[in-house]
Amino acid sequence: MFISQNLHAALTRSVLISLFTWRRAADDDALDDEERFGWWGDSFPTIADDRIGSRLWLLRRVKLTRQTQMDAEFYAREALQWLLDDGHCRAIDIISERLDAQRLNLRTVLTLADGERLDINPDNSWQVIYAV
Repeated sequence: MFISQNLHAALTRSVLISLFTWRRAADDDALDDEERFGWWGDSFPTIADDRIGSRLWLLRRVKLTRQTQMDAEFYAREALQWLLDDGHCRAIDIISERLDAQRLNLRTVLTLADGERLDINPDNSWQVIYAV
């Protein structure tokens, strides 16, 4: 099986936007300041409770522990759930790898309807946490 170059690019772009756009913090999320951030367009969704982005940004000032790693995986799955809901793929695997005390890489593997797997491994995926 062969994923077309256009489909590969579109899915890769969709994953990166979903992971690295800051979704508004939930009411029960612990914040280190008063700002909940989020994309303004989520205030007026065309589909109820449809949101863009991830809450990975909430981890920007926390110590990198096993719990932080599990939270990052959860936030990534949450951000990419729409790909399953909308039928763009049939499975999503999130693989995290802790390289040292300050770096965690996230890799996404999409399983498409035809069974083909698309591995999306963005470089420097954890550095967004230290961007602020």
